[in-house]
Amino acid sequence: MEIELLSWDPKLAVSAIETSACEKNIDPGFEFCLPLSWIKSRERFLEFDENVPYISPYSEVGPLEDGSKEMEKRVVGLVHELLSLTLWKKASIIKLGHFRREFRLPEKLNALLLGHPGIFYVSNKYQIYTVVLREGYRGSELINKDPLVVVKEKFGELMQEVLHEYNRRRHAADLEKKRKRCMVGVRSEREERRSIGVMSDPDDNGGPQKDAYSLEERRRVYKALFDDNAR
Repeated sequence: MEIELLSWDPKLAVSAIETSACEKNIDPGFEFCLPLSWIKSRERFLEFDENVPYISPYSEVGPLEDGSKEMEKRVVGLVHELLSLTLWKKASIIKLGHFRREFRLPEKLNALLLGHPGIFYVSNKYQIYTVVLREGYRGSELINKDPLVVVKEKFGELMQEVLHEYNRRRHAADLEKKRKRCMVGVRSEREERRSIGVMSDPDDNGGPQKDAYSLEERRRVYKALFDDNAR
């Protein structure tokens, strides 16, 4: 099965960089999203951004040579545009690699993106390389949230509340089970002490209370030993 593009609308083939530049009435270019104290990174960014013209990701790639600065500028613009179209402004580099042939992406895409820290943030959390568009975030907070993102965040908060309530109830149930086991243990100990004629509760004199059956047995033994009439 194949998909054929029957018509091309140039109005839709406008990148986020070009749209922003048109609104600000400036030439298309990337935004440096790191503190000014990153002097060397800023110098490299300005050299890359100003000395090489911006290439739209919707333009033809034919005349560009692999490994050239123009091709690098085009790949950076392509990844920037792809991330701009996503909800979370980030994507797995492995997933981007699935389109390496169609987009003419380099083999070591993560190394190329690491060379542009002012534009992208590359995370290796859980040993999965993920590229994040820096300009899409303010700190760790997504700036422009799609309504679907808002719904997903609320759903995530709800799931956290449900999980917290579940853990609280399970903890209470475990404590109740332990309490019942302790009560059974105490009852077993009392029954064992009754069998030997001693109750755990003290009598009025502060000592252990004698079992009634045990006292009756003692009276019979004393009567047999010391009462002459019982012989």
